[in-house]
Amino acid sequence: MPKAKGKSRRHKYSYNLNRKRLYRSARRRAAPRIACSHIRHAWDPHKSVAQNLAEMGLAEDPNKAVPIPKKQLGMEVESDGQQPGKKIVRKPYVVNEMELEASLPEKKSNTLSRDLIDYVKYMIQNHGENYKEMARDEKNYYQDTPKQIKKKINVYKNFYPEEYKNFIASLKPEKMEVQ
Repeated sequence: MPKAKGKSRRHKYSYNLNRKRLYRSARRRAAPRIACSHIRHAWDPHKSVAQNLAEMGLAEDPNKAVPIPKKQLGMEVESDGQQPGKKIVRKPYVVNEMELEASLPEKKSNTLSRDLIDYVKYMIQNHGENYKEMARDEKNYYQDTPKQIKKKINVYKNFYPEEYKNFIASLKPEKMEVQ
């Protein structure tokens, strides 16, 4: 294939273009990316980061907000309990909403896929606790070793203990009927 004609040519530098002005305007438009919705709603784009955080009662620099106590000759220096230059918080609702959100209990996000649950149930139902047989089973598509299958069953036991107990209890009457 032939070369593109314009690629081998040297580009001329444009001396008349003011690159400083272009850079400043692009930089001014870019707002900081804020993850917390409470902070995002209270953010004032016309103020600096330090001013915005000070109005919300948040620390800009954690090292300055909670200083490490200095030790002199093995003894700690005691403070009077007053902070020099304490700032006025104009938007306390931001901190209150963040504390409220942080105090809510965390949802359990540990779940197993339906396929894995069915796989584990099938293996236990057909092979009991014989992991070597499970490894040779035709439904062991991923060719799991006996130890890998045992780990999967233990994960199922830990995630769904009640469901596992009910499943094992339902298997016992079936084994009695077979014998």
